[in-house]
Amino acid sequence: MNDVSRRDSFAFSARVLGALFYFTPDSPQAAPLVTALTTTDWYQDWPLEQSGLLAIANTMRETADEPLPDAWQRLFIGPWALPAPPWGSVWLDRESVLFGDSTLALRQWMRDNSIAFEMQQNEPEDHFGTLLLLAAWLAENGRHAECDQLLAWHLLPWSQRFLSVFAQEANHPFYRALGQLALLTLADWQSSLLIPVAEKPLYR
Repeated sequence: MNDVSRRDSFAFSARVLGALFYFTPDSPQAAPLVTALTTTDWYQDWPLEQSGLLAIANTMRETADEPLPDAWQRLFIGPWALPAPPWGSVWLDRESVLFGDSTLALRQWMRDNSIAFEMQQNEPEDHFGTLLLLAAWLAENGRHAECDQLLAWHLLPWSQRFLSVFAQEANHPFYRALGQLALLTLADWQSSLLIPVAEKPLYR
């Protein structure tokens, strides 16, 4: 795969995963993606070796008693404790707080690189879905060095742990499979990064 097609594939998968983790499944941004993942043979075109993708696709098609929007609410909003909070600082901060030091470091990096990313609400910028959407935007706009830095310094140091817990605790076939798909996809990204992933202690 040449560099151009790899970047296009990266941006595509980052945007799809980002939307599914950030937006409610019945939203205009995510609903068409949910339909595609549960009714088509998308795994044949996903930019990964197909080993394991068919099993993920089959899991996504499984029926569940819990409606998908209710599962998203439970996993990302509450009101009860989230099984796998999607914000980096919860995993990287010793006190497991929102808006922790890692969030402030991300904000400073964004300022240093003149990256303005409007959040929908007053929430941390280090949401897993938000960072994927930002990575897609950087790739689509030719900002490859910043995209690699975002992955290596601000996303990949904690995402594997988050996704492992998320897939294990999701208790819904679609989101369990989504976590597994994201794990495989991000591992593939990491294998092709030209800069080392920062080693940071995790507290969850």
